[in-house]
Order: sequence, then C-alpha cells, then structure tokens
Amino acid sequence: MTGFVYQFGDFRLDCQRFELQLNGRAVRVERKPLELLILLASRQGQLVTRAEIAERLWSSEVFVDTEHGINTAVRKLRHLLRDDAEEPRFIQTVTGMGYRFVAAVAVTGTSSIYPVTEDGGEADVFGRKGIEVVERTTAKTPGRIRWIFIGSSGALAAGLILFVAGQHPLVERLMLRDRQTAIRSIAVLPLDNLSREGAQEYFSDGMTDELITELAKNSTLQITSRTSVMPYKAKRPALPEIARTLKVDGILEGSISRSGDKVHMTLQLIRSDTDKHIWAESYDRDISATVGMAEEAAHDIAKELRSATVRVANSRRVNPAAHDAYLRGNFLWFRGQNEDAGKAFREAVELQPDYALGWVGLAEYYGVAADTSMNPLEAEPLQESSARKAVALDDQLAEAHGAYGAAILFVHYDPVRSLQELSRAIEIDPKYAQAWHTRARALSSLGRFDEAIRDQKQATLLDPFARPWGMAEVYGWARRCDEAIADARARIDYAPDVYFILADSYRCKGMGKEASEALERNYERIGDTRSAGAVHRAFERGGYKAVVRWRLEDLLKRSENGWVAPLEIAKCYAELGNREKALEYLELSYRVRCPDLLWIQSDPAFDFVHTDPRYRSIIAKLGLPVLFE
Repeated sequence: MTGFVYQFGDFRLDCQRFELQLNGRAVRVERKPLELLILLASRQGQLVTRAEIAERLWSSEVFVDTEHGINTAVRKLRHLLRDDAEEPRFIQTVTGMGYRFVAAVAVTGTSSIYPVTEDGGEADVFGRKGIEVVERTTAKTPGRIRWIFIGSSGALAAGLILFVAGQHPLVERLMLRDRQTAIRSIAVLPLDNLSREGAQEYFSDGMTDELITELAKNSTLQITSRTSVMPYKAKRPALPEIARTLKVDGILEGSISRSGDKVHMTLQLIRSDTDKHIWAESYDRDISATVGMAEEAAHDIAKELRSATVRVANSRRVNPAAHDAYLRGNFLWFRGQNEDAGKAFREAVELQPDYALGWVGLAEYYGVAADTSMNPLEAEPLQESSARKAVALDDQLAEAHGAYGAAILFVHYDPVRSLQELSRAIEIDPKYAQAWHTRARALSSLGRFDEAIRDQKQATLLDPFARPWGMAEVYGWARRCDEAIADARARIDYAPDVYFILADSYRCKGMGKEASEALERNYERIGDTRSAGAVHRAFERGGYKAVVRWRLEDLLKRSENGWVAPLEIAKCYAELGNREKALEYLELSYRVRCPDLLWIQSDPAFDFVHTDPRYRSIIAKLGLPVLFE
C-alpha cells in the first residue's frame, strides 16, 4: 500500500503508516486528531467546513456530539503542533465555518489525493475502508486456546487469593478498583463563538458568565471565577496546564452558535488529571427560550457529579430581549466600556421594568460613573434607587443585596447599615466574591481591620483575578504598608493594574522614588505615554515632590473641562503640606459625596490636619469613629 507523505515545518505526516513524526521521531497522536490532520493537510490551504469534518470523521460512528469531537481534536492538534490559535502557523480558525491548514506543505507519494489501497482504489482514512487503526490478532490454534484457558484459570485463582488476602496495591491494580477522586472544583472556559457574526461575541461571553453563576448557585462545587477563566479566551494552552494553573479537578468547555432565532450550545466536561471526557451534552433552543438554558445545563452537570443543591425555582418570566440587552451590558461593563454598558442596562429595564438583574446592572453602572465620569451628586441617587428597585423585585437575589449594600455605603456614608445588606448577600450566596470585597471595604472604614482583612482574603480566594489590588488596598488602610507592598508586588506580573495601588503603598511608606516609578509604570500600562514621560522628567528634576506638583497641576487643568474627584486634589495639597487647600478640597469632597472619603483617616498624607476642627467636623459628619490619633 502506498500513500501521500506531507512535510510541513519540522513535521512529517505519513498517511500510509498513519504516523506523525517530529524531527524524525514518531509522535503519539490519537486517531481522530490524526485523521483530522490528514484531512486538513490534504486540502493545502482550502477551507474545510465543520460540516465536512463531521461527515468524514464521524458519520459511521455513534458519538454524543460531533461539535465536541471537532473542538477537542483541533485543541489536541494545536497542542501537538505547538500552534497558537491567535497567531496560527498551521491551523487557522475561520469563525463560524471551519478550518484552514495555512502552513506550506511539501507532498510526496501517489497521485491520488488520498492514500490508495492495494487493489488500486482510493483508500479513505476516515472510517469506511482502507487504513484502519485496530488491534490485529492472528488465528488461535487449538493448542494456543488451551494454554490461554490454563493461564486465565491461573490468573483468576491468583486474583481470588489476593482478594481474600486483603488490601494490597497489587490487589487494587488487578481488581481495577477506581481510585479517582471526586470532582469538587471546575473551571468553565469561555465558550467558543461559532456564530458567523462577530457581534455575537457578547452572547457567547454572556452564556459563559451564566454557566459560571448557575453552577455556583446550583451545586456544592467550587467554581472558578469569570475573571480567572477569561484570559483563556484569547489563548488556550493544553487543558492539563490550565487545570494546574487554576487548581481545579475538572474543565468545562464548549461552544455556542446563534443563527436567526436558533441557538445551539454544546458542552463537555473533562477530568483534569486524565484529560478524559466524562460528560457531554448539547442544547438546542429558540432564541426566545435561552433564558433558562445555562441553569438547565448547570443542573445536569451538578446531577452528573452528584453535587446538586436544592434550590427554589425562580418562576419569574424574563423577556428574552431584555435578557439579551443585559448580556450585552455585562459584556461591555467587564470590558471597561461603562457608558455603553449603561445604555444596554437601561434598554434591559425599559424592555422589562420588573427585571431585577437589569436594575443591578444599572446600579453598578452608576456606581462606576460616580467614581469616574459623573458628579457623584447626580450618579449616586440613581445608583441607590436602581439597587433598591432590584431588591424590591427579587429579595432572594444576592447581587441585588450586594448592589444595595454598596449604594448605602457610598451614597449615605453608612457602613453599619451597609454591612447588613452585604451580609444578607453573602448569606444567600456564600460564593459571591463581590459582596465579600465590599464588606471588607465597609469594615475598613470603621477601623475593624482584622475583620476586613479576613473578608478580603475570602474575596480573593473566591475570585483571585478580580480586584487583584484588593488585598493590598485593605492592608494599606490598616497601615500595614510592608504587607501591602509585598502583596502588590506578588501580583504585578499577572495583574499590571496593581501598579496604581503599589504606587500608593510606596507613597504611604515614604518611599518616593519607588512610588514615582510605579506611577510611571501605571501610566505606561494604560497607554498614557505623555503622563509617564512627565512623571519621569519631574522626578529627575526635583524628586517625588516635583511629581506631586506635576500631578496637582494636571488634575487642576483637567478639572476645568470635566469631572475630577476633588479628593485627589486634596491629597496632592496634603502631600505638599498645604493645610488650607487640603482642608478646602476635603470639605468640597464631602459636599459632592466623593465615595473614597470614607478612608481618608487611613492616609498618612492627612495626619498633619487630624487635630484641625474642620477635619474633625468632616469625620463627625461621616459618622465614623476616630482612627489613628
């Protein structure tokens, strides 16, 4: 039998021998990935659709879901070829359609596009005739059969003796006892968007979010947070590597496609220690019936793993269009496009005024706007009313109580009452990391630092990649500067947004040079090279005080054309030792309800005004205990 040999890069694919070689050495490849590689290489740059792959590789077999098989085969091939989905050297994904083999291929062998059989006909390596990967055995002679029978009887007797003799590693192996531990933790990887329209990315991300949320609510499993798994959307290494990084027992991956009014979602659960599939399912819905799809899938998975919890079913009907708008808003909010997110959340509650999650999203939008783009006097009342509406609509929604607790904290400067709502959110959903984080902030404003550190540690444990600066922030408020710096530095490699809290931690420790360098790195991180250069030049000219003067001038100039939190200006004046201006802007910060005013007592920059009656009046009006006398 003869057949094609494909040479690409350092690889040699021999169709007759059904073998892939790397630099002359055979590479172990499972059957389906190797069949797929042959199909793709044989087309030499032409698009191979997913439908054709399914037809050629799986048409003669009983398989739970061919889409799972295709995704898995492609993933394993990329791992073997050391390929990158974002910058492919070999296999290029054509979104919503299929794959293309983009490497230059040198071909030797027969003239047929596929290997040929010994009788001269084309051989099909995809399961019908020709090359087959099966165990071949020779005919057994009567004498051989007799020896097999004797050997089997002896093995059976030995097995019984070992079993009766008691537990022993050999007994465990011979009796094939299952020593695998139960799956207790899962990471839900971002669903592949197989829709042809790129604008449907928000829908695949939204369904990933809902799967994570519903699994956390409907099971006893430990579910990895959204922020921990989303980095694997752009670049996905081998699953065992992901599992080791995230410290999980299982990986849930899948895909979703939306075409017209139809939605198709496929999921598969894989053990991280063996890389074996243990569950797979597909879900087909009309677009009007997708609201409960993630909840149903989460229930199926929890039931499969015997980790389901009893929950009261939510009978509230959700308008599919409102749900779609909410998914879009969440997608934009996580990408930092807060204004666009606000528009989507408003659309959700306009389409369905009794949609609690839509009001939660709107409350979160106003909360961010109050700290960035809107005057707090305008944004905070809207934040509170949206959150209160969410609680009134669904008192069993942890996110609603979390949003309302945050509103009470920042709108009313009332950490004590805020703690009640935040504790209620944690009672409803102990895995809700945002509530733990906000409760840590409330406790810090009251000077209850040991409790705050405990709560922030729990928030970080539940969601280590969200708010990576949270732990350093709480340490800083407790004036445990060395711990704040150590924590920020430990996270800086994978979370460069920690630079801003690292700069603040150095400042509070009196380390001006290091604070300036971290501030410069932070500006570089956000692409503000002008400010990064200005910080660098200012420090060279006059040290850290010169950096503070530059920052003060920059803030005052920007405040002429837009919103700038007066508390930031007050902090610069305090660092420069200007008592009158520092107190003037602190009083203005109170009048306009700057959220971060709750933690001014923790900032050493204001220590020199602690005895001033105007400062003490602000602390009294905030209703806070006096800290750091």
